[in-house]
Formats: sequence, structure tokens, C-alpha cells
Amino acid sequence: MALSAVGVVAALAIRVDVEQRIFEDTERAAVDWIGAMNEKRPHPPVTASDVNLIQLVNSSGNVVSASRAAAGRPALSEYWPSSDDRIEHRTECAAEQCVMFTAVRPSPQEEQLLWGGESHIVYAGRTQPAILATHTLELLLGAGVLTGSVLFAGSAWILVGLALRPVEAIRRRIAQVTVTDLSMRIPEPSGRDAIALLARTANETLSRLQEAVDHQRHFASMVTHELRTPLTGLRAQLEEALLYSDVDPRLAVEDALSTLDRCQLIIDEMLALTRLRTSPHEPQRVDLTALVEEEAAQRDPKVPIHVHADETVEVCGNPVQLAEVLVNLLVNAQRHAHTCVEVSVAGADGQATVSVLDDGAGIDPADRERVFTPFVRLSAGRQRDPQGSGLGLAISRAIAQAHQGTLTVEDSPRGAKFVLRLPLASAERRPGGDRQEGRAPPRPV
Repeated sequence: MALSAVGVVAALAIRVDVEQRIFEDTERAAVDWIGAMNEKRPHPPVTASDVNLIQLVNSSGNVVSASRAAAGRPALSEYWPSSDDRIEHRTECAAEQCVMFTAVRPSPQEEQLLWGGESHIVYAGRTQPAILATHTLELLLGAGVLTGSVLFAGSAWILVGLALRPVEAIRRRIAQVTVTDLSMRIPEPSGRDAIALLARTANETLSRLQEAVDHQRHFASMVTHELRTPLTGLRAQLEEALLYSDVDPRLAVEDALSTLDRCQLIIDEMLALTRLRTSPHEPQRVDLTALVEEEAAQRDPKVPIHVHADETVEVCGNPVQLAEVLVNLLVNAQRHAHTCVEVSVAGADGQATVSVLDDGAGIDPADRERVFTPFVRLSAGRQRDPQGSGLGLAISRAIAQAHQGTLTVEDSPRGAKFVLRLPLASAERRPGGDRQEGRAPPRPV
């Protein structure tokens, strides 16, 4: 379409330019001949250009004088310019031949001097050139536009094909990727253009997908293993109750319900862990200090919890999920503590830090990461809580990561020290206009 528009504009421009040049030549020839006339009979004009049809016509329409090519021909036109507009450019056709001419009417003074006031007209023209008389110009431009379009389309096809060749390779490789084999990666072109960035992003996506599938398989195998043991025991209990008449049915049912409660606990915590990894939380401003104090006050007073906290430490997150993390940490600390649990809450350098320290036996450095693995329970934990599922710390770390934070076990002079770090909420102005800055001295609760 663009080339067609260019062709149309070019054709019009060429036609207008040719016509303008011809009429300039015919007008110049007519004016020059009038300037060369005298009172005697005007001599025939001498033509030295393509303007070879020149005639002097009187008011009766008779040709008084003419150039050699126009001699013996009738007047080129019957058109007679008015005295107000003495020069006119026209094109007239007769007998399948068109003539482009300029009709010039001498001024009244020239008519009075040369012909005693009788009106005369000078016609100067030439046969219309083929470029204007035929459609040769349009045909040539059309052929040029068609050729240019074909060349442009072919070049674009080849260039686009070369540019999209890496995309086709990416498509073929992605088509070969299946859930059973996520280890394949697509070829990455060199450079940092859009296709190279697409390939790198696709490989990163495949890596995350492989990691998620591997984690899902590992998690499913662990769940299967953890559920198989209580379900096997449940089946043995029920079979024993059916086979032996001396087994108390009520006691067998109570044991079965206890086993089912453990299975239900595992399933509920597994669903909670899955939701954390698939469902985003609704962020709210949470006063972490108040939340820690509230949860500490609700714990068993047999093992006291001492809270040392800044006056206000705010984070953005889900208060229910953060409370679940604190409950897991506090219950775990009370379970392993000998006398008390120390909790500190502070905010500095854009991070809120909650440290939970018990005075128990502590955790070996080799096991500090294992305790966050789903269903992994250390021997001390099994002894103190045989009915536990081993998912509490895994859920707590998943909640921390969902809030862009971390949950780790750090060195401490005694006992186990769990440290939760979360990004601080941006400071807001109080109603009086002052920012919430500074810390209050620690206070035990």
C-alpha cells in the first residue's frame, strides 16, 4: 500500500512537471514571436525547440502567418482569450491527436501598432508527448511498484524467517518437554535481544517448574510414608478386634480414633503448607510487638515466657499466619526449655527481628536445617511430643518466606535460638504529624 501510494504521487508529480515545462516553452515561443513582429507583414517564426506549431490568427479565424509545421493547417483552436486574461494554456484533441498550446492575445497597444486595432491571437503549441497521451507512465510505475513489493515481501519473508529461526527451535524443544522429564532446556542464543531474553526466561521457568515438581514428588512420598505407619497400625488394631473376642471393642475404637486424629492432623497441616505455597496472603499492617505479647500471654504458665520488645515494630503481612509462626516457635521452645523462654522483638535496618531462645539442650549445628524439613523430627522432639506431625517448623518457614522473610536457627550460649526476620512496614505519620521513630527500652512481659 505504501509503495502504491508513492507510485500514484510520483505519477501525478511527473505529469504536472511535464505539463508545466511544455506550457512554459509554448508561452515563451508565443511571446518571443510577438516581440519580434513589426508593422509590416510578420515573418514566419523560426522554431528551435519542440514547440513547432505556431500560428498568428486574425479576428476572422484566418491564419495570417505560421511556422513550417503549422503552415496549411487550420487554426489550432477557436478559443479566444479575453482582454483581461490574455494568456491561456489549453489542450485540445482532434483526429486522435492532442495538441498542447498557449494562446496569447497581444496587448491593445500592440494590436493598434501592428494591425490598426484589429484583434489577433498567437497560438504556440506542440503535439502532446506520449508520456501524457498514453498510460505508459502508469504502466512503468505500476511495474516498478509490483517489482518493489515482491522484492520487499521476499526480503521481509527471508529476514523474518532468519530472525524467528531461534523461536522455532525454542518451540520444538518446549514441545518435547513433558512432566516426566523436565530436565530439558531450550537453546539460548547469544546477546541480549528479545529472543535471547525469552530463551533465558523460558529456561528459568522450566527450572522453577522442575524444582516445584521435584518438591511435590518428594513431599508426596513423605506424606505417603507418614500416613502409611498410622494407617497400618489402625488396620492392625481393627483386625485384632475382629479376630480376638477378648479384645475390648470400646478400647479398640478409642485407639482407632486416636490414630485417625493423628492422620487428620497430618492432612490438615499438609493442606496448610500447600496453601501457603500456592495462595498469596492479604497484606495488612501488623504490630508485631503486640502480637508477640498476646501470644506469649496465652501460653502455658508452667514454663514462663519473658518478652523484651521495642514499643512498636510493624510489618506487612497476614496476622493469622504470623500468629501461627509465633505459636509454633513458642510451643516448641516451651517443650524443650528447662526453666524459661526468652523472646526479644526489635526493628532495625529495615528488618523486624523476633528471637525465641529456650534454655534447653539446644540443636546440633548439623540438624539446624533438617528441623525445617517436612516430617523430620529429632529424637528429643519425639520423646517430648510423640503425637507431633513434624510439619510445624516447615509451615513456619514457609510462612516467613511467603512474607519475604527468613526463619533460621542461630548460635546461642545455651538452648536453641530461633530467629524470625521480616521486612519492616514503611513508616507512616501519626495524627499529630510525627513519624513513629525511635525505640522504647525493652520491657519484660
